[in-house]
Amino acid sequence: MVDAGSGLEKLDVGSLHAEQQTKLMQFKINTRLANEKYLRAHKEVELLLSGFLREVLMERPDNIREFAADYFTNPELHKKVQQQMMEKLNEAI
Repeated sequence: MVDAGSGLEKLDVGSLHAEQQTKLMQFKINTRLANEKYLRAHKEVELLLSGFLREVLMERPDNIREFAADYFTNPELHKKVQQQMMEKLNEAI
């Protein structure tokens, strides 16, 4: 269900002209490609997210926002990710 204050209550997909729809589709494609390139160039993002999800699933915290804040502000997180990246590099060799 869409939040009443979001402005998305009644989307009219047919309100865009053909040219606007084409431009929107191209924008979406370009955005996905740029995101994919970024993620491929920054493997640490995958390690951060997979590590976070693993911890969430193992600990099942009651307050996910507090858990996330603690996880991503952990001063040791940088070292942990670097170690995981080194392990991945060693696996590839």
